[in-house]
Amino acid sequence: MPPIIDSPNAADPRSDEKFFLRIVIVLAVVVGIGSWLTVAALSKKDALHGLAPDKPRQLEKFSFIAGSGRTVTRADVDGKILAVSFLFTSCSLTCPEVSRSMAEIQRRTAGNNDVRLLSFTVDPRSDTPPVLAKWGERFGADTNRWFLLTGDKSELHRVIGTSFLATETNNPFNSMPGNFGGTERITVVDRQGKVRVYFDGLRVETPGAVVKEIEQLRKE
Repeated sequence: MPPIIDSPNAADPRSDEKFFLRIVIVLAVVVGIGSWLTVAALSKKDALHGLAPDKPRQLEKFSFIAGSGRTVTRADVDGKILAVSFLFTSCSLTCPEVSRSMAEIQRRTAGNNDVRLLSFTVDPRSDTPPVLAKWGERFGADTNRWFLLTGDKSELHRVIGTSFLATETNNPFNSMPGNFGGTERITVVDRQGKVRVYFDGLRVETPGAVVKEIEQLRKE
């Protein structure tokens, strides 16, 4: 019996599978790029225009210890416009970037005696005053204008949660002390202690956007 020779026009299932796989990969890449561009555009918009609070928020009364060892209270910042951030010094990625943004805000508002910067630790067990002092030195914090604050854990978390940030108790991937969401944000607070807007502290545009917001508040 002569050997059976496949017709050159016969379909090769493996070729069909490879072709289908290529289509799937191309579509995934296109969708991925589109999603990335969308997120980037929204992130840029948020950086320039800021995010409104999730609900009306007011700076609570507090009494904490700054890295300098000084006690700082709510009364010490009454009537001041505030730029507020959050940190824990064992964080090696986002926290240094946010502190760099705060350092730039400090530089751009130098000489403005009606502006203060506050950075609340979410991990007071590790972030003692000496630890925060070293962190502040790293970023050139002026201890008369930029207060890096620590204190009783439950009180710190109460003030942060009430005044600034929502918690994400149902998020199993949130490893942030206190389960706070949005700790990379920089918050602008007006002279009356009202939270006005949040900016993404990881974006290079944010210091300029924060300073612009501060200038608007100074005119009110």
